[in-house]
Amino acid sequence: MQIDWDVEITMDDGVVLRADVYRPDEAGRYPALMSYGPYGKGLSFAEGYPAQWQSLTTEHPEILRGSSGKYANWETADPERWVPFGYVCIRVDSRGAGRSPGVIDCFSPREAQDFHDCIEWAAQQAWSNGKIGLAGVSYYGATQWLAAARRPPHLAAICPFEGFSDYYRDACRHGGILNTFMLSWYPKQVENVQNGLGSRGRVNANTGVPISGPAELSDEALRANRVDISTAQLNAELITDRYFEGRRADLAAIEVPVLSCGNWGGHGLHLRGNVQGFLQAGSKQKWLELHGREHWTEFYTDYGVALQKRFFDHFLKGEDNGWDRQPPITMQVRHVDRFQERHEHEWPLARTAWTPMYLDAADHGLRPQPAATASQLAFDGLAGKASFSTAPFEQDTEVTGPLAATLWISSTAADADLFLTVRAFAPDGSEHLIVGAVEPNAPLAQGWLRASHRKLDPQASTPYQPVHSHQEVQLLEPNQVYALEVEIWPMCFVFPKGYRLVLTVGGSDFEHDLPGPYPQIYGKSMRGSSVLLHDHPEDRTAERFAGQTTVHTGGKYASFLLLPVIPPAC
Repeated sequence: MQIDWDVEITMDDGVVLRADVYRPDEAGRYPALMSYGPYGKGLSFAEGYPAQWQSLTTEHPEILRGSSGKYANWETADPERWVPFGYVCIRVDSRGAGRSPGVIDCFSPREAQDFHDCIEWAAQQAWSNGKIGLAGVSYYGATQWLAAARRPPHLAAICPFEGFSDYYRDACRHGGILNTFMLSWYPKQVENVQNGLGSRGRVNANTGVPISGPAELSDEALRANRVDISTAQLNAELITDRYFEGRRADLAAIEVPVLSCGNWGGHGLHLRGNVQGFLQAGSKQKWLELHGREHWTEFYTDYGVALQKRFFDHFLKGEDNGWDRQPPITMQVRHVDRFQERHEHEWPLARTAWTPMYLDAADHGLRPQPAATASQLAFDGLAGKASFSTAPFEQDTEVTGPLAATLWISSTAADADLFLTVRAFAPDGSEHLIVGAVEPNAPLAQGWLRASHRKLDPQASTPYQPVHSHQEVQLLEPNQVYALEVEIWPMCFVFPKGYRLVLTVGGSDFEHDLPGPYPQIYGKSMRGSSVLLHDHPEDRTAERFAGQTTVHTGGKYASFLLLPVIPPAC
């Protein structure tokens, strides 16, 4: 293939971004797959993320079939696999990152406009057939929703792979509670490849040049060239705060074909946005795919590449490969020991048997009927928890779809953060944990709500998916009982006969009971919620949250979990 390094793309304000372009040797006009983001286009997957690369290539050797791996880049398409298919692969260093100068402002309107302009630039090149597709994982998926909503004329299709679409609800503030993931991620994965590091940064092994550009800026200048997201996210509790303006995709404005790929284990970052993006995109042609494993894995496997190739071949090359007859939903149904592929036609599934399971504080039960007698269960509002269990299932039982809980609670404090976790337990009492997107031992599903954010958006809410407006803070009156409707992100699991479903309601992030030592990311131990934690002391102050939270059940307080049970096939 032909490689054009550091191709310059001038933005509307004069800033010059730089891209690497990988294209077929043969002259001609080709469709292009583009990614735009801040991880440094010159940083190889193997060097930047050695543990993930080692695991990926060892467990899935197909990834290196036909590829040396030396052009593989974190969460973007490997050109050695895609260029032979007749595609141009373009990687753009986003403004302020890698070889592109400027100010880093992640997921901002400025980034969305830059991405739009890069798409239009690519369409005008001599090697382009005028059709641009967007491909990539996580950051490189999330920005696709933003760029597509601006309707670049030459954008032909997008495939956001495990990338959120609602920056507030999916990534920054779960149920109104600050998720500190980005505060840990930013210095490790963005600042560490910021433009201006010069010789202090790493070197591109393929070109011998610094991946963060030749300029050597002072620490003070580097700080001035990036938005302080730690302060911005901490101070922006409401969705109406200025920081979130323009950072949440206008999904209804998207018109191009969409293949949205989500991860069942993507709690807290890589699931909700893919489902909501599929549902809310204005596109007439759209598909949803849901899988498991680590969140980057299926993007690179033969399964994931073949899926993306059929989609892009149809819309960027015009191939009649049957994609237009592809069912709207493809899901890898999770069993204890395997995934089983199944196609569906709507979300939630039309045949869902919506099944309320009522909490009983008297014996920690979850039952089909509410308890006649009222009871209550209290726990520490900052660190405690209470669990409620079904009886063992009498037959294999599939639970697939969005979940919701209605909880009657009171608190001795002015506010309460609720952390809901859906779990599976085997007959021997051991918990069945799954490989999540970024957590090796994850529960089945999670949901969150800050009680003061309990006000619903009535137009967006459904009985199975409450959506909160997050436009005002309504503090609690101590010991007054409130009904809270909590969104729990979707799940898919077939409970074998004899297994139990457990709902844990707590005042802090879920932690499993496995013995250590525990793997770490960004210096934080992975205990079931990875680094998708809600542990900022200034967001969850003792003054506001310290006290006892009480769950009320039975009688007039019919607290319940709504399960999407899928009847067995006839």
